Amino acid sequence: MDKLNKNNSFKVPDGYLDTLSSDIFKKIAKEDISMPPNEGFKVPEGYFDTLNAKLLGQLENTPVEPKVIPLKSYKKHYYTAASVAAVVLLFILVQFNRDKTPSYSDLANSDIEHYFEFNDLELSSYDLAEILPIHDLDLNDILESRLDNDNIIDYLDSHIEDFEELNMHNDD
Repeated sequence: MDKLNKNNSFKVPDGYLDTLSSDIFKKIAKEDISMPPNEGFKVPEGYFDTLNAKLLGQLENTPVEPKVIPLKSYKKHYYTAASVAAVVLLFILVQFNRDKTPSYSDLANSDIEHYFEFNDLELSSYDLAEILPIHDLDLNDILESRLDNDNIIDYLDSHIEDFEELNMHNDD
């Protein structure tokens, strides 16, 4: 309070509020205040005597259903149930599609070649030969172009002079 401005010009004189109500009543008693007879609204005679009966009669004859506003919204429960159902459905679909186990035949040849090119496995050609089963391989599986019997015979005719050099019978 000490910090307030001490030069405040608005002050109430001492004892003013003690005598305020008695001063107001004295001024009202001195003035002759009366209502003019022709101003204002007039109520018909006997209006308030029958007002209660009329109101109760109208209220009893008209059934009024109160407007009910729910305090709890059930939309939150619907959204929760829908999200749980979606998660369960997604889980079932993922499990249904997971039954397939990946196999070697599912891989593309380009993926396998890419893996061997960019990953250093430190395997020599002898190591690979030991791993791969030779009895299941066909020569056409290894080569990029397919060899026909006619092409093989033409090659042998042009490059080998004696067919006995081939040693095809393995008689030794």
